[in-house]
Amino acid sequence: MLGLGEGPMMVRVRDVSIAGDGIRLGQFLKLADVVDAGADVKVLLADEAVTVNSEVETRRGRQLVVGDVVQVGDLQLRVASRPGSGTARPAG
Repeated sequence: MLGLGEGPMMVRVRDVSIAGDGIRLGQFLKLADVVDAGADVKVLLADEAVTVNSEVETRRGRQLVVGDVVQVGDLQLRVASRPGSGTARPAG
């Protein structure tokens, strides 16, 4: 019998909704409760512990858009749009 920590790793992606079309990486990590303050973001980025779409990212100001996947350790977060905040324009 496999325990919870054994066997193939199943990584779940958690959607984090944002209000607009984009968000900066540092703001996103705070919104997702990965860090408490900007100083914590700097440490993670300096340690190259953050990837965006599978590429190491070191810029706190990196602009993320809906669909981007941010990974910190085993935690994967996908940028999602808040219902009703999309870029669709009314017809007419």
